[in-house]
Amino acid sequence: MMNRILLVISCLVCGIQARGLEVASLFKDHAVLQSGIEIPVWGWGEVGEEVEVSFSGQEVATTVDADGQWQVVLQPEEPSREGVELLVSSTAGAKVVISDVVVGEVWICSGQSNMHMEAHKCREVASLLPKMKNVRAFEVENTVSFDEEDQCNGEWAVGHPDSAVAASFAYHLQVAEDVPVGIILTSWGSSSLEAWMPKSLAQKVPHFKTLLEEFDANTASQKKIQQILKKGVRRQENGKELGWSRVDDIYLRRQTNLLYNAMFHPLIPYGCRGIVWYQGERNTQSMFGMPTTKEWFKRHSGILKYGDTLQAWITELRSRWGRDDLHLSVVMLPGYAKGMLPTSPVKSPQRPESHSWAWMRESQLSVLDLPHTSVACTIDLGDATDIHPKDKEPIGKRLALLAQRDAIGRDVVATGPQVAKVEVEGSQVLVTFDSTVTTVDEKAPREFWLSHDGEKWASAEASLSGNRVVLHSGAVSEPLYVRYAWTGKPEVNLVNSTGLPAYPFRTDHYVPLAK
Repeated sequence: MMNRILLVISCLVCGIQARGLEVASLFKDHAVLQSGIEIPVWGWGEVGEEVEVSFSGQEVATTVDADGQWQVVLQPEEPSREGVELLVSSTAGAKVVISDVVVGEVWICSGQSNMHMEAHKCREVASLLPKMKNVRAFEVENTVSFDEEDQCNGEWAVGHPDSAVAASFAYHLQVAEDVPVGIILTSWGSSSLEAWMPKSLAQKVPHFKTLLEEFDANTASQKKIQQILKKGVRRQENGKELGWSRVDDIYLRRQTNLLYNAMFHPLIPYGCRGIVWYQGERNTQSMFGMPTTKEWFKRHSGILKYGDTLQAWITELRSRWGRDDLHLSVVMLPGYAKGMLPTSPVKSPQRPESHSWAWMRESQLSVLDLPHTSVACTIDLGDATDIHPKDKEPIGKRLALLAQRDAIGRDVVATGPQVAKVEVEGSQVLVTFDSTVTTVDEKAPREFWLSHDGEKWASAEASLSGNRVVLHSGAVSEPLYVRYAWTGKPEVNLVNSTGLPAYPFRTDHYVPLAK
């Protein structure tokens, strides 16, 4: 008893507010817990108080520490569709009863507008919604914070997430695995990768450190953000728009770090299989990123630094989760012809020399250098003129296949052909893939380019031979290098036997330079 009194006195001296028994935001009715791994459960309470967590026959106790926090770890559970109670109680008699908790597959789906796009706006995804079973969703309220928050606003709902990609992913994963699927949706349109990065990454990512220093020095921007937040969250009530305006909304979501603080940090270390990340469009505003770009809303990694920044981000998140096996599935940016940048040496987005989204796809693919990562190839999807294409259903299906193979360990075909070897034989180039290749239209493969010097490129004539594509071009008598699907919106037709598209690649080592 004396020790408990001393702890309480110590907290009062340090300015720590006493708080009643609380649990983290994600522990609410209808929650889904991740199967097959240890399950952290955490919250806050009165210092020195004993807290017990009971779930499915397990009972684990701990003591609230000097910071007013507590955490227990439940042992791995098997998948279960039958909802049961998760009970948190303290020796002071406080209780938190969380009802209808199931166990299955839990994934965080995050990113910008193409992750945020509503399910009903995509016809193929909308047709899946009536068939959705055993899917639950927690949607994090869009807001920002100057500091890392403990809690976020949101509720678990029995039903699909209001995201076309996340809903398609949940549907196909549930059908394949036949277990409950829980989606935690935290996304916001036009947000950069840097918006979702914790301040600790400043020590590893130089341009991010500069961005944070610029923000700290910009008192006018900080004051503006505070004024916007006082208006309340943007929302619709009785047909009227309340809270901050659309202009305010755009201003908030384009800030550095603030989305991580409010919308991602409160999720850590919730038990989940991994993260689905559909973001990058914002970071394509510049090829070279900082310091060459001056406009504040374009100051971020740019295309060429994006891959290194993405790797640093997931490495930091894994450290915070205490999970080296936390999976990251990245959605490759699909075809878009209008993404050509002013720095481009050619003015056509359909040329491989162009500064187009092809380079961002290469940056995204670099995440495969890390273990426990996947990239969903979307090179056959997209819209030449619409940055928000509607063909989201295939993306969810491919993400589900990747989750099954790479995160759950199923023996399924989850990726299209990937280049295994490239050989030059005189005027021909032989490209060998890791699986048999074919074309969706029974025509010759398209979107192959050849070059002798890595700078000037000519379209190649291609033919199939088993798992090989044979290339030649009358314009390149001594080819040395190949690029495949290296344009903004390539018209590709190369697939494997299951119809999954071949991944883009290049064999040259050319690096674009800022002028």
